[in-house]
Amino acid sequence: MTDINFNTPVAHSASADARPQDEPAFDLIELLFFAYRDFVGDADEVLAKFGFGRAHHRVLHFINRNPGMKVAELLDILKITKQSLGRVLKQLIDEGYVEQKEGAKDRRQRLLYVTAKGEALALRLAALQTARIGRALTELGAAGRDTARHFLIAMLDPGRRDGVLRLIDGADRRRRT
Repeated sequence: MTDINFNTPVAHSASADARPQDEPAFDLIELLFFAYRDFVGDADEVLAKFGFGRAHHRVLHFINRNPGMKVAELLDILKITKQSLGRVLKQLIDEGYVEQKEGAKDRRQRLLYVTAKGEALALRLAALQTARIGRALTELGAAGRDTARHFLIAMLDPGRRDGVLRLIDGADRRRRT
C-alpha cells in the first residue's frame, strides 16, 4: 500500500490523469469519502457532547441559515422522511435549540427558527468546518475557492443546481441584511 503525502500539491498528481477512461475514479471516490469523514468529524466531536448526531447538525444548519423555513422545505432539502425529521426536530425543540411557530397567514404551517442557543451551536460547528475549508483552500492557492466551488456545483444533479444555488444565495443575502 502506498503512503499518501499531503505535502505534495494535488495539481502534480499524474496518477489521476493517467487513469484509463473506462476505469472507475477510485482515487477521487475514496478522497471524497475520506474528506467528508474528516469534514463532519470535527463537528461530530462537539455534537456528541450534546447527545446529538449528524442529522441534528444538518437540521440546525439549515434552520439557522434559513430562519422561518417551513418543515416541508426542510424535508425537501434533507431528503429524509417526516418521521426521521420529527425525532431530531423534537429533541432540538425540547432542548431549546429550535423553536417552531405558526405561520402568520396559515396557522397550519410550522415555521422553524433557531434560538440564541441554537444559533451559537450552529455557528460553532460552522467555524470548525470553515477552518478546515480555509486550510484546504490555502493549499490550493489563489484560484482554489472558485475551482472548489465550480467542482462542487458540477457534482450536483443538473436539475437541482439552480434550486441549491438559490437556497445558498438566499441564505447569504439574509445573513448580510
